[in-house]
Amino acid sequence: MPKAHNPRRGSMQFWPRKRSRHSLARVRSWANENKAKPLGFMCVKAGMTHVIVNDNRPKSITKGEKISVPATIIECPSMTVAGVAFYKNSLFGIKKLTSIFAEKLSKDLAKKINLPKKTGKKIDDITEFDDLRLLVHSNPRNSSSGTKKPKLLEIAIGGSKDDKLAYTKEVLGKEISVNQVFEQGELVDIHAVTKGKGFQGTVKRYGVPIRQHKSEKTKRGIGNLGAWTPKRVDYRVPQPGKMGYHLRTEYNKQILQVGEDGNVINQKGGINRYGVIKNNYLLVHGSIAGPKKATVLLTAAIRSNKKRIKEAYQIASISQ
Repeated sequence: MPKAHNPRRGSMQFWPRKRSRHSLARVRSWANENKAKPLGFMCVKAGMTHVIVNDNRPKSITKGEKISVPATIIECPSMTVAGVAFYKNSLFGIKKLTSIFAEKLSKDLAKKINLPKKTGKKIDDITEFDDLRLLVHSNPRNSSSGTKKPKLLEIAIGGSKDDKLAYTKEVLGKEISVNQVFEQGELVDIHAVTKGKGFQGTVKRYGVPIRQHKSEKTKRGIGNLGAWTPKRVDYRVPQPGKMGYHLRTEYNKQILQVGEDGNVINQKGGINRYGVIKNNYLLVHGSIAGPKKATVLLTAAIRSNKKRIKEAYQIASISQ
C-alpha cells in the first residue's frame, strides 16, 4: 500500500490565526468606480434558501433548463450618512484632515460615539483635500437583528473629486438604500467575520488524524511537538486554541435579486432563528461567512471575473 499523502495541517494561507478585533469587517482597499455612489453597504445576514432558476449560461450542460441554486438572504436596512471625512496625501501616505458631521444625528449613534455638541466647520469650508469618504451608520432597530447599537463605518465613493464632493453635499444627513448602490446581476465582494467556535482541540481545529486505540496518553492529539533542536516549539505545530471569529473576504459573489417587498421572501412565521424581513433584501448566490443576525459588508468587486456572464439567473420560484 502506498504511503498516504499528508499535507500541512492547517492552511498557511490564513496566518496568523488571529481573531477579529471587531464584529464588523475591515476593508483595506476599494474598487475603482466612475459613477459617484457609495462603494459598499452594510447588511444583516438572515439565512439561506434555495431558488429554482432558468439556467442562462451559454456553455452550460443544463442551458435553458430549471436548476436549483443555493442562495443567502441578506436584509438591507437603509444606512444613514452621519458625516464626511476629508483626506490629504502626504509624504508618509494618506492623512486624515477632519470629519464633518450632519446637523441632525440619530440618538442611537450616541451608543457608539460621543456626539458633537456644536456644529463646527461645514463642507464648503474645506477647500484643499485629495479624497473624501462617507461616514455612515447602520439602523439595526429597523431590522430583526435584535440590536440597538449601530455600526459606524467610513465608505469610499466613486467618481472624480468634484463628483464626490457634490454627491456628499446631496446625501449628508439622509438615508441610502441598497438599490442605490447595487444592481441585480452585479458581482460583489463580501467581507464578514466567521462563526466563533471557542477553544478547540487539534482534531477539530487543524484536522489532524485521530490516533489508534493503542496510542499512549491521548487519541485526539498530536504525536509530538517537534524535534529536540532547536529547543522550542515551531509555530507550524498544531496545538489547541481558540477557533473561528476570523475576518474573511469572498470575492465575486453574484447578486441574484434586489428585492423591495419582504413578503416575497418571508416564510410563515419568519425566517428560522432570525425573524421577519422588514426592509429591502438581497439574494446572493452561494453561502456567506458568519452566523445569522451578523452584520456583513458588501463592496463593489475589486477584481471582477470578466468571463462570468453579467446577467443573473432568471428566478422561477423561491423556496419558502
